[in-house]
Parts: sequence; C-alpha cells; structure tokens
Amino acid sequence: MSNIFDLFKQIEKKNDVQTGNISYLIVGLGNPGDKYAKTRHNVGFMTLDYIAQKLNIKINKSKFKALVCDTELNGKRVLFMKPQTFMNNSGEAVREAVDFYKIPIENVIIIYDDISLQPGKMRIRLKGSDGGHNGIKSIIYHLNSNEFPRIKIGVGAKPNPEYDLADWVLGNIPEDEQEVMLNCIGNAYESVKLMVEGNSNKAMEKYN
Repeated sequence: MSNIFDLFKQIEKKNDVQTGNISYLIVGLGNPGDKYAKTRHNVGFMTLDYIAQKLNIKINKSKFKALVCDTELNGKRVLFMKPQTFMNNSGEAVREAVDFYKIPIENVIIIYDDISLQPGKMRIRLKGSDGGHNGIKSIIYHLNSNEFPRIKIGVGAKPNPEYDLADWVLGNIPEDEQEVMLNCIGNAYESVKLMVEGNSNKAMEKYN
C-alpha cells in the first residue's frame, strides 16, 4: 500500500519529467545600477526586462554573480540572466552558470548593444568575434569559445571619430529613438522564442 511519502516521490518525478534540465541560457548584457539603466550599453538588460514583463516573471534571484530566473519558454527550461559583474566581466557569470548546468555553448544566447548597427536594427549571428565589445570579449575568454549565438541590437555609431566611445555607449537613449528601440527589443524577444525551439535560421531570415 502506498504511503504519503511514496506519493511525494511520484509528484517529484512527474515534475522532473515536465521541467527537465535547463537547456538554454539567455543573457542580456548591461551594467547594474540606476545610473546605467537607460543607457545604450544596457539594451541587453532592457530586453530581458521586456521579456520578463511578457512572461510575467521576475529576474531577481541572486546567483552566479547575476540576477536570474529559471522558467519555461516554448516548452524548454531556460535560465534568464542579467550579470551583475559590470560589462567588462560578464563572462564570469556566464561561465559559472554554464558549468553548473552543463549547458552546451551553442545554447548560450547573448543579447547586447552594437554600435555598428543603426538604432532599431538587429542582427542574429550563431558565432563570431567580439567586434570590440568588452562584454562579448569577456564571455569568449571565459568560455574559451566564440561559437555561441548572439542577438545584436543597434544603438548607432558615435557622432564623430573624436567622440569618446565610453561616453557614447554610456549615454542615455534619446527620446526620438526609444520607439524604434522598443520595436527592436520586441523582435529580439520573438527571435529568442524561435531560437530555443531550434529555429535560429528562421529567426535570422525573419529579423536580420
């Protein structure tokens, strides 16, 4: 005759089958703190905030030197992550999560700002160099690989060669660009949904 403890084990086993292991890590890059919240360099954080609102979740659990949320997206168990290491050390947080959950490198999706793209433009790539982005440089270093997919959101180039790059990316997104940026962030969310289904090529065809 079954007892209550056997019942708990059955429920646990059922839940394990339903959720499975974390198979995707979705990382939005940025800098922690209110002073950086509306800056170009924090578009990755903004995208995760948008996704959290759409999914009715909170990315607020402190783990792996980051704020994270373990949830399901299109039938896959995913971990959303906002590294709290500051941009230049983003790879530390990513590496810890990848090691802990044994996540394949090709299932680590990074969302970040790109000055080579105009505001509102987006590019999905399945691998590549750091392109001069310090957050990506750190992730490549700590993963010892550049073969992870990324969603690059355009924030525009600095106005002239003499303009300090740090001042540019740490400047707030102007009001006249916010609408196109929001539309782009929405496309990034739709891309993430396709990518965790294994449809990265479809995402690239639709949104690149």
